Amino acid sequence: MTGWVEGVRVKARDRFRGAVAGAWIGGALLALVAGGTPAVAAPPGGAAAGPEPSGAVRNGGLVMVLDSSGSMADDDGTGRSRMESARTAVGTVVDGLPDGYPTGLRVYGADRARGCTDTRLVRPVRGLDRAALKRAVSAVRPRGDTPIGLSLRKAAEDLPGPSGGAVGTRTILLVSDGEDNCGAPGPCEVAERLGKEVAGLRIDTVGFQVRGAAREQLECVAAAGNGRYYDAPDADSLARQLQRASQLSADGYRLRGERVTGTATGAGAPVLVPGQYLDTIGPGEKRYYAVDLDDVSTADFSVTAVPQAGAAVDTFDAMRTSIAYGTDSSCGSETARFLQKEGATPLTSAIARVPSARGTGPCDRAGRYRLVVERESRKGSDAARWPLELVHGVERPLKKGVVPAQSQPEYGKGGEGAVLPSGDPRDVRGGTGFNDARKIGRGVWRDRILPAQTLWYKVPAGWGQQVRYDVEFANEPTVERGGSTYSYGATQLFTPARFPLAGGGEFTPTTMYGGRPAAIAMGGVPVAWTNRYENASQVRPVHAGGDFYISVTLGARAADIARNARIGVVLRVSVLGDELAGPEHNAPAAAGKAGGAVDKNADNKGNSISAGDSGGTGGAGWTGIAAAAGAGAVVVVIAGLVFVRGRRGRTAQTTRGSA
Repeated sequence: MTGWVEGVRVKARDRFRGAVAGAWIGGALLALVAGGTPAVAAPPGGAAAGPEPSGAVRNGGLVMVLDSSGSMADDDGTGRSRMESARTAVGTVVDGLPDGYPTGLRVYGADRARGCTDTRLVRPVRGLDRAALKRAVSAVRPRGDTPIGLSLRKAAEDLPGPSGGAVGTRTILLVSDGEDNCGAPGPCEVAERLGKEVAGLRIDTVGFQVRGAAREQLECVAAAGNGRYYDAPDADSLARQLQRASQLSADGYRLRGERVTGTATGAGAPVLVPGQYLDTIGPGEKRYYAVDLDDVSTADFSVTAVPQAGAAVDTFDAMRTSIAYGTDSSCGSETARFLQKEGATPLTSAIARVPSARGTGPCDRAGRYRLVVERESRKGSDAARWPLELVHGVERPLKKGVVPAQSQPEYGKGGEGAVLPSGDPRDVRGGTGFNDARKIGRGVWRDRILPAQTLWYKVPAGWGQQVRYDVEFANEPTVERGGSTYSYGATQLFTPARFPLAGGGEFTPTTMYGGRPAAIAMGGVPVAWTNRYENASQVRPVHAGGDFYISVTLGARAADIARNARIGVVLRVSVLGDELAGPEHNAPAAAGKAGGAVDKNADNKGNSISAGDSGGTGGAGWTGIAAAAGAGAVVVVIAGLVFVRGRRGRTAQTTRGSA
């Protein structure tokens, strides 16, 4: 059961004015925000799992470092040499990478029988040429020593820097059947230095038929290099683990936004207008930003940290966001924690400034506010800087005289026992993050997921509607292993403003996964404007319609369980209730928008025809948004949105930037 406790995470929440702390479900802390390998750009790039954001450029890359020392000529137990099996595995990897993904090959021990400088770049890191890479690896003959430390240092130099000043994810994928026998430089020391000094670098290692000191060294290299260790006891597992590691590199989270640099103190902090931004944060750092707010609007802030997928984290590593006014007025804080040790996933913390109904509170005044983002890390956790994606939205008040509908704090028909769609699933491919989440509607959807990966989807829901869904992880053939090994499957539901929703006592958004079927139920309450005044953390953020985001995560430890490279996952999605024409009391149903309909924009495979780029942000009001071009651009929606104040009546609109 220990593995299960480590496989869960919760959002621990500290709220101003004594609001409720996050959900403790079944005695375990449960809530996951998921993601993949980061690739920071403006706009972002990489190989798309779902639709690629428009204007995206690729700033990632992969260099495989292949052990070609003398021991790779040994029989791998099948009558083939280890090198022959490695060639086959590399061919499988190359076939599975996206077209054009920058990929190179370095070998060591291939040129001389003896020599600790024997490392060579066989194929430079450039747009993928499958045939050339296969020819290159087929020509390698195992011969010499094992200078792993030097090869890692050279491999970091092989990876070109990202263009335009962006921070791109660059991956070194080391395959070895033994430990370094050259001594200096030491592989772990090199990996640690590179992991701290080279922005966006991860080092994954695959141990081919290794044990003892050799395995320990490869595990150390991966942990120090912000990556993961994959064990490959035979040729089949070598191909499987190489495929997993390379696909995680290519299918990384697409970050998007205008580059900004937060300050270490409140003095001189950059001023953010509504929009989407990118920054980075190191262990123990605070980043300050300034925002100018009026006295009637709700201001939403969401911050997503994107560490390298599977990088070392501690149970209580955290990302905290808070808002302050003046020198002594705290307007609230939110804390997201991993609370599992299987490896890092994206972590989202969101906070809102909601003026009180009377307008007399210390955080109701117009003026300059401070947004503070803080990263807490324990000793031994990932020491790399993490990319941050910040979204700031403003929701303006309703028109004068508009009376909003009553709040909807109960799950009602959308509770755990809701009847969900059945039938044959339709194929869909989830996106890599918020920015390219795949749009789906009511129905049954089928996808495949890698260990340590998160897939992203978005489901539109309007006033009076609620999103309810199940996630099912498939029955998969497992590898032979001693004892019981468990990982976790998890899901998270986010509002259009990217606020993570807890289960609220109704749902448990995490499950044990050991290769057998496992399911999770999750959902939100109906969308109501007045939900913003409720205390419950699963209700308060559900106060505007638009695209709700679903993330689905499989834990990193599943790489030691499942025989197939990817694991099947099914989503059963429903949107309950008729969409209302507006947020006001007694609003009629919106014309032609009865709740629960199958996605009418879906093609014959179930993929939404309109499932292009999400525009970076969902609606902050959030229905009918048209994204303006450029980072920090303002989006205006004429609709009934936030705040009834007879003395402060204004035209209702929502402002949100889109990068």
